[in-house]
Amino acid sequence: MRFLSTSNRTFPMHSALSTAARAAAFTASMLVAGVAVTTVTAARSDAQVVIPTAAQDVPVVLKGATIHTVTKGTITNGTIVLERGKITAIGGAEVATPRGAKVVDVTGKHIYPGLIDAYSTVGITEIGAVDVSNDINELGDFNPNARPEVAINVESRHIGTTRSAGVLVAFATPGGGLISGLSSAISLEGWTWEEMSMKGAAALNVNWPDPNARPRRFGGGPPPGFGGGQPPRAPKTYAEQVEEIRNFFGEARAYRDAIKAGQPVRTDSRYAAMIPALNGEIPVVVAADGVAQINDAITWAKQEGVKLVIRGGRNAIKVAPRLKAENVPVILTATMSAPSRSDDAYDEAYATPAALYKAGVKFAIAGDGDALYSYRLPWDAGVAVAFGLPEEEALKAVTINAAEFMGVADKVGSLEVGKEATLVITTGTPLDMTTNIVQSYIQGREIDMNDMQKQFFKKYMEKINQNKKKIAS
Repeated sequence: MRFLSTSNRTFPMHSALSTAARAAAFTASMLVAGVAVTTVTAARSDAQVVIPTAAQDVPVVLKGATIHTVTKGTITNGTIVLERGKITAIGGAEVATPRGAKVVDVTGKHIYPGLIDAYSTVGITEIGAVDVSNDINELGDFNPNARPEVAINVESRHIGTTRSAGVLVAFATPGGGLISGLSSAISLEGWTWEEMSMKGAAALNVNWPDPNARPRRFGGGPPPGFGGGQPPRAPKTYAEQVEEIRNFFGEARAYRDAIKAGQPVRTDSRYAAMIPALNGEIPVVVAADGVAQINDAITWAKQEGVKLVIRGGRNAIKVAPRLKAENVPVILTATMSAPSRSDDAYDEAYATPAALYKAGVKFAIAGDGDALYSYRLPWDAGVAVAFGLPEEEALKAVTINAAEFMGVADKVGSLEVGKEATLVITTGTPLDMTTNIVQSYIQGREIDMNDMQKQFFKKYMEKINQNKKKIAS
């Protein structure tokens, strides 16, 4: 059984998976998953199982590539030294080679920091339509202590395809309810969730109610006139849901203050999980798309004194002046989607990143939370470039910006001495679909670039070749 844990309490997730059930779900996922092939010259496509690499024990020197640091410019004919999982030197040909190092000639290639998906369910879901393969939603409206890192399925087939696209770090994020839980920063390599975990509590997630939605029923009960002999319960209005969020934050603040004052309180892991957000140590990521939602969330966050990040942001450009004035960043999702209203421009979602950049709003580009499509992250950013966003800003939107918003910029997001050796070696910009990801390193580990889609590609190319031989004979 899978569990979400806190220091005070352990409780099962709603869609807990047994080992057997997960194995069955993995088999099924191979049959229904979409195809995403990225040609990788160094892939071990004959391997059927991806085996995690041991922690780095030998220095690695990558020489001759163009190094895109993201924060400190570009280095031609560069050298980067990886030791004990960290970058220990970066520069030109003058960088010294440590004794006993493995030297890799990457002349003509490019090196970028590993890409970061700021909103992902990689590792906590396999097949969206198969409930047993999903560890996303906890029961109830308030679950701030839900911590996805402990529910990560290290054998997920989506991890391989995601890494093959250059996405090496993800923020696993739960869903459901008004406060769904914490985002956990994970690196996409390791034998266990402990090895993959970078920051278990990176952000607190709030799903802001939609003022234009039909009212929700209390407890998800049946509609009027159906079953049980109990009178129907009144649906919750927008104002009632917002008030519930306010009240929960108020209760958590009182809990924190009582502990600080040394007063005797009954331990409550839900309130305890709120304290880092209340103290401004981690951001509160509010899922909001509409203009009214975003405006109300900004007003609420100022009143609560919390560090706000908007996630979704479909109509963020319409609130851009306030977002800039209040220094509220945005994690954009669904940047390749159709218009939501008949009067929206056909390219509104595609052009939003460029528009926010021109308006001076800081943003990251993220996936839409579907693990099946996390591999598309670099191409989401690439489409933004096609619609006017400068390429260097698009690269920041899937690297350093995401790292800064979620509090891990000291570890990943750029290539700098002291940061983790998490990077990709490519034939060109990773934002271009024609670019090959030659090799990846996560914390200095040389990653097995095999994945399920490459296996399928090899299999069916063999079938084509067999058919050609039949025809020829």
